[in-house]
Amino acid sequence: MTLPSIILGLIISLLIGALFHLWRDGGLGRLMFYLTLSVVGFAGGQWIGVWRNWILFLVGPLDLGPAALGSFVILGVGYWLSLVELHRPGNANDEV
Repeated sequence: MTLPSIILGLIISLLIGALFHLWRDGGLGRLMFYLTLSVVGFAGGQWIGVWRNWILFLVGPLDLGPAALGSFVILGVGYWLSLVELHRPGNANDEV
């Protein structure tokens, strides 16, 4: 991969993460979380697309189809896992 395609991939993945953050809302920590998940998912989707030789929307050496799909999948799974609330028994704020 060339440096321009890596930069384009970063820009697109960060845009996907920022739009997901805008859609789901949250603070600065959530924004960083979504941006990180989006970049990891984008890179993973690109890698799987190249490995399996899937071509959906090719822009130079960057295959945007599997890469964007990987970004959306990882964002969805990460969001779903972040909804888990831990409940510790014996907390002073628990209602009886």
